[in-house]
Parts: sequence; structure tokens; C-alpha cells
Amino acid sequence: MGCCESSFLTETHPEKDDQHHHNNSHNTQNPPFSPPSPAGGADGAAAGGVPSFSEFSFSDLKAATNNFSSDSIVSESGEKAPNIVYKGRLQNRRWIAVKKFTKMAWPDPKQFAEEAWGVGRLRHQRLANLIGYCCDGDERLLVAEYMPNDTLAKHLFHWENQTIEWAMRLRVALFIAEALDFCSTESRSLYHDLNAYRVLFDEDGDPRLSCFGLMKNSRDGKSYSTNLAYTPPEYLRNGRVTPESVIYSFGTVLLDLLSGKHIPPSHALDLIRDKNIILLMDSHLEGNFSTEEATTVVGLASQCLQYEPRERPNTKDLVATLAPLKTKPDVPSYVMLGIPKHEDAPPTPQHPLSPMGEACSRLDLTAIHQILVMTHYRDDEGTNELSFQEWTQQMRDMLEARKRGDFAFRDKDFKTAIDCYSQFVDVGTMVSPTVYARRSLCYLLCDQPDAALRDAMQAQCVYPDWPTAFYMQSVALAKLDMHKDAADMLNEAAGLEEKRQKGGRGS
Repeated sequence: MGCCESSFLTETHPEKDDQHHHNNSHNTQNPPFSPPSPAGGADGAAAGGVPSFSEFSFSDLKAATNNFSSDSIVSESGEKAPNIVYKGRLQNRRWIAVKKFTKMAWPDPKQFAEEAWGVGRLRHQRLANLIGYCCDGDERLLVAEYMPNDTLAKHLFHWENQTIEWAMRLRVALFIAEALDFCSTESRSLYHDLNAYRVLFDEDGDPRLSCFGLMKNSRDGKSYSTNLAYTPPEYLRNGRVTPESVIYSFGTVLLDLLSGKHIPPSHALDLIRDKNIILLMDSHLEGNFSTEEATTVVGLASQCLQYEPRERPNTKDLVATLAPLKTKPDVPSYVMLGIPKHEDAPPTPQHPLSPMGEACSRLDLTAIHQILVMTHYRDDEGTNELSFQEWTQQMRDMLEARKRGDFAFRDKDFKTAIDCYSQFVDVGTMVSPTVYARRSLCYLLCDQPDAALRDAMQAQCVYPDWPTAFYMQSVALAKLDMHKDAADMLNEAAGLEEKRQKGGRGS
């Protein structure tokens, strides 16, 4: 059942290493060393329900990508840094992008895991975040949020319906500058092969920077798969990526935004030197841009493309130059891109809703709490068949923990209730769908919808046709902005409840 839905997409390009795009419902294992704890950033800590970074099993990712089906491929790189990106969907319904490396790109699993954990600790709304990795035998894979609305390259170079308007181009430049500045402040200033295929649009049409570029393509750090005409001059000299090389690449992206073409920097600089800015600008804009703003962006691109690395601006300079150019701040990105809004209107329920269904449909956590308190444990009958031998001191302690949890739950002390119910669950001698449902609500009230969804799914595992388990999943999904899945789950719960009333297990 679903968790936060967010995504990551890239168009197939013969020379590009790109990506299209949890709940930790799978078992995560400890990495082969002690990882740093995930960092948030000013805007970023687990924003929008991004799950914490974890290790995936190969079987998880195989299932998610339909056995790495060719139909799931969203991008392939060239021979210089061979790897493939697949679109996949986890069991919890989250869409993901899975980047699969060749077997020998990272022979040392520890080195790969360290590199992945370094990137995975970052969380920011301007990044398509890395949510996991897999090191299984010879397999080396990265897992990221999936971005459903294509790449900057697609919208800029291969558009069918409309070109990107000027205000949106400025927003792309600023958001990517902010992403690079965040990475720089988090000591991840090296970004490999920054180009228009690395800029992805999320479900709201906002531009994000692919996290895959924060990781080397292989242990030997072959970093550029693009045409040499766009490669920083110092990389050609010494084969090393530096923070200044990233600024140079950002300059090439600014040229893309200005011209609507992938234009070699040397050619662009000739036009800039000759003050032929109008010749540089994208003719599809049809003059609908501010000459003053364009001149500022051209000047910034020129600085970024300086031959000497030390003469280029830093990431803070990029943001400082681009931030004042914000236009149409109140217009959502999806409107400017001309794409439909991500959220579908929830379908009308097909079954009449009970008081529990009504409370869940309007996300009324207080009403759900009252109903669960009143229902107590009557739905647990028959879920535990315990032998006389199992009524040990441990069992009494466990039931005592549950009782303390129930008192805390009744008194709305939800953090204590979580602790007590967790003691009960962790012993594992006795399973209780009601405890899972109650702890799920506690997590929702503590603003932890991922954990709430996991518990609601556990309740369903224990008691597969229990409406409350489905109702709680619908609320968690809604809190994770997965409104269509939430509506489907609500409808399923109402259908089970209706069946019950016609003569199933007592409600």
C-alpha cells in the first residue's frame, strides 16, 4: 500500500547519464560501516514525506522495475560511463528511479556504500533526493525520488506543445543555483556532469536537481559523458572535477536557458563579446522577456564560463544574482509549464460511509481517536491463539505495556502511547491489529505519516479484511498527498464494511 509519492524522470539520450525517478516497509540492513545521520537543510529535512535513506534488497528493486524490464528504462548513458536508469514502483506504491551501474563500476561494496550514504544524508526541496541504495553481490544500484514531468532538456529542446516561458527559465536557474548552494554548504560541492538532462520537474512542475550527479559514475571518477565542447577546460587538462568545474557547467545550463539550444560555450562567448545578445536569445520566446534580466543572466553565464577557475563566481554569488530576478512568484510552476496539476480530484466513494469512514474521509483525527477508544479491542477476537505455556511473566509484562499504552492513548499522550505500544509489538508473542491501528493514529497525530502507513499495513497483514486497517491507510496516504490512492483505499474500506454488515465477522 502506498507511501509518499514523488518521482524522477529523464528522457533517453545516447550520451547522457541521467535519471527519471517509502516508506521503509522493506527490511533495511545496516550499512557496512557507521553512516552519518541524515541532514536536513533550511528547507529540506524530510520535506514532503521524503523517507530516510536506507538499504534496499535486490529483490525489492527487481520487483519494483518488473525484473528490470526494458519497458521501465527511462534513460541510458553512453559508453564512457555506462549505466541505466529505470522507473519503478515499490510495494508501498511509491514511484522511484533506480540507477543500475555496470558490475565493475564499483567493485568495492564498502566504497559504493560510503559514497551513497554521503549523498543519501542530504535532504532538500530543490533536490530529487536519494532515498536508498543496493549492494547485493555484484549489483550496485541507487534509488531516488521519481520526477514525473521530464527533464529541462525535454522542455527546452524537444517540446511539442509550448516552449518554456521566460519567468520559468529564471525559476529553473534560481532553483538549481539554490540546490548547488545547499550541496556546497553540506560539503558536497562536487556535482558530476551538470547539464539540462540533470534538471528534472517534480509533480508540481518545480525544477529539481538530480541527486545522481552528486555521485561519481564509478570509483575512478569518470565524470563527464557529455560532448567535450561543454566540458570545463581544467577537466580536459587534469581529469578532475572541482567546485569551480561545477560553476562552469552551470554556465552551460544558463546558455541552454537563454538560447533554447545546446550551444557550445565558445560560440556563445563570441556572441557575448560582440554584444550580439539578441542573436543568443531563443527566438521561440518571441521577444517576451526583459532585456535587463536577460543581460544579467548573460553576464552571469559569461562569469561562470571564465577559462580560469578562480575567476568564476561561487554558489552564493549565483543565488545572489538570480534571486532578485524572480518574476511571477505567485504563479505555480505547473501552470507556467502548461502541465496538469498533479493531484486528481478524489473520486466520489462508491459505498456509503460509516462514522469511521466519514471521519477518515475528512481526515478528522480527533473523531478517529474517539471511535478507536470506544471500539476498544473487540476487533482483535480470534487473532491470537495462545497456549497456556505462553502466559508467562513476559506475557504479563507485555500486556502491562499495552495497558499503559491504552491509558496514554485515552489521555491523548500520543508519544507515550507509541513507546508503550512499541514495547508490546517488539516482544512479538502476541499480535494485535488494534494496537497497530492505535499506534498508526498516534503517528499521524505526531506528524509521522510514513510510520502511520506502515502500522496500518501491518494491521491489514494481521487481519486482511479489517476495514479499520484500510481506513487508517487511507488517512496516512492522504497525509502523504497521495490523494487518489487514499480515495481508493477509503472506498475499499467502505466496501469491506458493507460486506461485514451483510453478515461477516462482527463489526
